[in-house]
Amino acid sequence: MNILILGAGRVGSASAIQLASEQDNEVTVVDMDDERLDKLSSKSDLRVIEGNASHPNILMSAGAENADMLIAVTSSDEVNMVSCQIASTLFNTQTKIARIRQAEYTKHSDLFSEGNIPVDFILSPEALVTNYIAEVIEHPGAFQVLNFAAGKIKMVGVKTKQHGFLVDQPISHLHVHLGNEKVRIAAVYRDGEMISPGGATVIKEGDEVYFIAAPEDIDYMITEFNQDQEKARNITIAGGGRVGYKLAALLEKDNHVKIIEKDSERAKYIAEKLESAIVLKGDSADDSLLKEENIENSDVFVATTNSEEANILSAMVAKRMGAKKVMAIANKDSLSDLAEAGTIDIAISAERITTSALLSHVRKGDVVTVHKLKRGNAEALEAVAHDHEESNAVGKTVEEINLPEGSFITGIVSHQGEIKAVHGDTMIEADDHVVVFIDNRDTIGEIETIFA
Repeated sequence: MNILILGAGRVGSASAIQLASEQDNEVTVVDMDDERLDKLSSKSDLRVIEGNASHPNILMSAGAENADMLIAVTSSDEVNMVSCQIASTLFNTQTKIARIRQAEYTKHSDLFSEGNIPVDFILSPEALVTNYIAEVIEHPGAFQVLNFAAGKIKMVGVKTKQHGFLVDQPISHLHVHLGNEKVRIAAVYRDGEMISPGGATVIKEGDEVYFIAAPEDIDYMITEFNQDQEKARNITIAGGGRVGYKLAALLEKDNHVKIIEKDSERAKYIAEKLESAIVLKGDSADDSLLKEENIENSDVFVATTNSEEANILSAMVAKRMGAKKVMAIANKDSLSDLAEAGTIDIAISAERITTSALLSHVRKGDVVTVHKLKRGNAEALEAVAHDHEESNAVGKTVEEINLPEGSFITGIVSHQGEIKAVHGDTMIEADDHVVVFIDNRDTIGEIETIFA
């Protein structure tokens, strides 16, 4: 696929590196910052063009006339929209994705169509990250909660603890204990290595387990692995930027929310907009402020500022002072290591969340959802099995589908919306939504072909 990416910021660069690493993708990146482009081209095999992403001549030199897809993720909503308009009008680019942050645009959905502003898919990183964090807060004991089949099933990541009911038990004990065959273990990671989830596989303390379940079964399943089930009600948010503000607005109806913002004008603005959340002006890493606000009573502390280092620091301080669960937005793997070491509970990569959303539109075959796992080294995707003469999936049982090593079918939802129990003899039928866990990303192309 010929992909043109406009903008070499965090999202653009992460997406470019990811897409350029995959077979059959030709990636070109446009940005006005030559230093960014030099850094990007030194990391990956892709083409870079310096210039204004909304200028027709720049798009022409970047190969817009041959692009299968344009991804506009500059820092300007207006540049992104104009670029899509030009790509459509002058170059007839078929698929156009634009990052649009401002609600003044996104709340008017009728703006975006071929007859108006030709944006096929709107990307809002802040909304994606906000919803991701809210899902994790909603399910105590989980470090990741991912939606498939329009939310009919979810994949949940948990870290096991010694007092979990299923710890030191084989996976086969799960269905005996629960009496629910529609719950399934997707993958088990121990000391960073994946263990094939067979019936005889014994769950150990400290394992990272990914399981598939219906929404109503999630919290019960979490207790089976780590007994963490107390709902979060007192939530402290560090940073009143787009993510922090959106998260506070989303959670304040059902929770006691405090939000700490360093900038006086921003603090005043969000205080006027929020209904019940308490807005504090100050430094979220100031231990005297956290002590004064009784941080030890916080069920969740989540750091959402634009500085990854500040997020990690404030989360560490909050954890040391007694906050029950701390989370921080941190894209760098070196900072995420602090989470795995137990210094903070959950590190959130905004880049991976956003790239996952992009991959849903880039993947071949009828792939409708993609989620990146394990620092991007693993992936879970949802594909629709369509009935045609050369189908490699429809009419076959799960065991008859020849998936690459390290890949497993972990969930199936029928076109009627019913969750199927996944066994070796489960038949894949037309229009089933199939969830595949992929430990080796080099095999993604093979899996796409199966559902193409």
